[in-house]
Amino acid sequence: MTEHHPLEPFLPQGARLLFLGSFPPPRKRWSMDFFYPNFINDFWRVAGLVFYGSREYFVVPGEKRFDKELVESFCTEKGIALYDTACAVRRLSGNASDKFLEVVEPTDIGMLLEKLPLCTDLAVTGQKASDVLTLGYGLPEPPIGGFKEITLCGRALRFWRMPSTSRAYPLKLELKAEAYRKLYSASIGVPGLQ
Repeated sequence: MTEHHPLEPFLPQGARLLFLGSFPPPRKRWSMDFFYPNFINDFWRVAGLVFYGSREYFVVPGEKRFDKELVESFCTEKGIALYDTACAVRRLSGNASDKFLEVVEPTDIGMLLEKLPLCTDLAVTGQKASDVLTLGYGLPEPPIGGFKEITLCGRALRFWRMPSTSRAYPLKLELKAEAYRKLYSASIGVPGLQ
């Protein structure tokens, strides 16, 4: 059964950094109606650690969910756009693992970039997302935690391959945060690192 993307791209005006994941997990795993909604995914904990020194910054106190309004205002203020590399998928298993996702319809990255005229950095947050871009657009794959200078849809960009923030990815949260700090510093700036 084909599943279509449940969210619209989040493209704040002035965004310089576009994150692309693979596809949201099944809705039963969501803790908020936004990107990286699974409470056991550490994407928002990494951002909290990098920008505010707290892995719990975006967590609603006493609850197992992220604060959607706080996350959205953070992304808008910092110039962070979010979407995924697939608009439609088939889940070959009932879980959230990228390993069991079959991409039916890849995202038109050029259309996203047209709406983000100031975007200088494109970051994928896992192997599946990286594969969709490298194979679909003939791009070189960056090293994990690093980038390659590319031209995509007529735009010069830095293409980053970030470590997955899934807990299934075997890297400590603090080490993931170091990699993301490098990306954030280069693309949008991190307080204390300019």
